Amino acid sequence: MIEEMLTYYLPEYLHNRYLFAATIFLAFFILSRLTVYIIEKVVLALTRKTKTKIDDDLVEKTHGPISWLLIFIGFKIALEYLAFQNGVARFLNKTATSLIYIGIGIVVIAIVVVMINHWGRRIAKKTKSTMDDALIPLFRRTTRVVLLIILAIMVLDLWGVNITGLLAGVGIAGIAIGFAVKDSLANIFGGISIILDKTIHVGDKVQLSDGTLGVVEDVGIRATSIRTYDNEFVIVPNGSMSTMTIKNFNRPDLKQRVTVLFGVEYGSDPEKVKKLVLAEIKKMKDIMNDPAPDVRFSEMADFSLNMKAFFWVDDVSKAFPKKEEVTIRIYKLLNKHKIGIPFPTTTVHVKK
Repeated sequence: MIEEMLTYYLPEYLHNRYLFAATIFLAFFILSRLTVYIIEKVVLALTRKTKTKIDDDLVEKTHGPISWLLIFIGFKIALEYLAFQNGVARFLNKTATSLIYIGIGIVVIAIVVVMINHWGRRIAKKTKSTMDDALIPLFRRTTRVVLLIILAIMVLDLWGVNITGLLAGVGIAGIAIGFAVKDSLANIFGGISIILDKTIHVGDKVQLSDGTLGVVEDVGIRATSIRTYDNEFVIVPNGSMSTMTIKNFNRPDLKQRVTVLFGVEYGSDPEKVKKLVLAEIKKMKDIMNDPAPDVRFSEMADFSLNMKAFFWVDDVSKAFPKKEEVTIRIYKLLNKHKIGIPFPTTTVHVKK
């Protein structure tokens, strides 16, 4: 009995394109709901057991758009099966294709945004700078806007809109905006180059080409903040930071050579002075033995024999205190051994 009914009704059903198209759409709708159910009940439960969070974010952000994408595909296939050729059919066909483009675009954007957020969190853990807090959201928004523009162009092209003139107008507007905000863009890209090159970090002691000396407080998206040793807060645009010469005392490592200049009067024995000063420096604490300290006779000046004392410290923060200590010790040492410390003098010879 059942076989006779199937033999009688099935050919009629297969030749009824409306019923078959409706069945196709209903099948994809059920598939989309089933996909959502499997993802929510099974896939998410599995991803929550993994150590990384990126798979949880990917599934949560994409399972909704994927379910709608399946419905749009079912709608498109059903329309193709109906094979209508009138204006309404063509309109519905383009609408279905546009919806598929939009669905794919939303899925792609969701994946890209999740990847950027994951990458941003990893970068933020490795840096002390707050620049990434502003840079990552900016990069995320820019990427989303670019992908949306590409998606819009694809949909407009599908509907026969002439996008050549539109792109030309957008390009001209972009050039005008670029000239208007070129300084801001220079600062932004300068900040990006600073953080990517890793030449400056928060806490580094730096000296700018204009003589500014201080510690980097923050590397922001627009400017870098430096606190000087006079407790002045200097804000330097990143566009300038990326082009000027910067001395970073913390790179390549924290050790630093310190130079102390001093002079003795003419008639003093340079070799004796060198031995006395070198022995005094070697007695001090926190002076590195490798490289070893050194004293050099540098110049016979107008009124003094100029000397230079060199020594190394293992941390740049010790450089200034140790330089002061060495200067005081040299002064006391020269006085103790009756070695004169000259001051500028002028001798006038009067001819009779």
